[in-house]
Amino acid sequence: MIILLLLKLPSFSSPYFLPSLLLRFILLLLFVSCKTKAVVKLPPNVSVPAVLVFGDSIMDTGNNNNNLLTTARCNFPPYGQDFEGGIPTGRFGNGKVPSDLIVEELGIKELLPAYLDPNLKSSDLATGVCFASGGAGYDPLTSQLASAIPLSGQLDLFKEYIGKLKGLVGEDRTNFILANSLFFLVLGSNDISNTYFLSRVRQLQYDVPSYTDLMVRSASNFLKEIYQLGARRIGVFSAPPIGCVPFQRTAAGGIERKCVAQYNDAIELFNSKLSNELDSLNQNFPNSRIVYIDVYNPLLDIIVNYQNYGYKVGNRGCCGTGTVEVVFLCNLLVPRCPNVLEYVFWDSFHPSESVYRKLVAPILRKYMYDFI
Repeated sequence: MIILLLLKLPSFSSPYFLPSLLLRFILLLLFVSCKTKAVVKLPPNVSVPAVLVFGDSIMDTGNNNNNLLTTARCNFPPYGQDFEGGIPTGRFGNGKVPSDLIVEELGIKELLPAYLDPNLKSSDLATGVCFASGGAGYDPLTSQLASAIPLSGQLDLFKEYIGKLKGLVGEDRTNFILANSLFFLVLGSNDISNTYFLSRVRQLQYDVPSYTDLMVRSASNFLKEIYQLGARRIGVFSAPPIGCVPFQRTAAGGIERKCVAQYNDAIELFNSKLSNELDSLNQNFPNSRIVYIDVYNPLLDIIVNYQNYGYKVGNRGCCGTGTVEVVFLCNLLVPRCPNVLEYVFWDSFHPSESVYRKLVAPILRKYMYDFI
């Protein structure tokens, strides 16, 4: 772009040189300012060409939109009310979700597109896509109950993606992208809250310790698979304090709708086992950086001490009564809060974009050097 501007400059002797030069200078400034500005500073000679995300509704940017078998869809208003143009895109929130904020903070691009978006551009493949599916879990049964894309299915999509990327940029560049990109995995909430406690399906076969072992084995097997396919920098998020989300408070928190300690205890047990497993994998995988990312504690602090973060409501969502409304129950027929910025949660399951912003930037700053 800069070379083209210089080539088209008029002669220095031209009477139009100064205004023409000024115009082109202004256009150049506008062009540069439109690029995504990186907030997280990378060390010299370190490149992060792309971000690739696997997971559930926290990260899903629209992969469930055309899956008519699942109720875990939100490509309708009021979802996306604060997104660009107020358009519902299948993101489970009022605006951007962590997948978007990660690429924004890294200065890669403004949004991380869903891999299954029918309007996905080929040019987006080289800078990353999202494979996450709302309702998915580490436990295959979790995804089956929600008719979501299971972790094995997300892995299949990733393999397909690699083939497309090789066709686009060649094998050498593809290998470079895979080795230097950041991979993120975010799962576990649906396993503990829905499959184990709410439906009680797995309680017939497992107690909490053995069920969390099942989850960790699934996570470990998946990480081994993507490592074999070329991934080297992998961030695995802890499961969040699911016992404190509005829906679970309503379902199991009693009349006072307190955080459900039993749920959070199970999550903490899983997180501890997951962290230990990642330490083990790092020792066995040459040249890998598999990083355990704690989101449990910072999110719990925001929920419990919400007033310290500028929020007025921490135990209800903005949509409807805020106690049970999520996906199809959160629609244009139910009222919404006048100011979502006062709420920790958008609906009864998912935090607002404002909360995600308070989490993502500090997390990236804290853990970025662990990937290098």
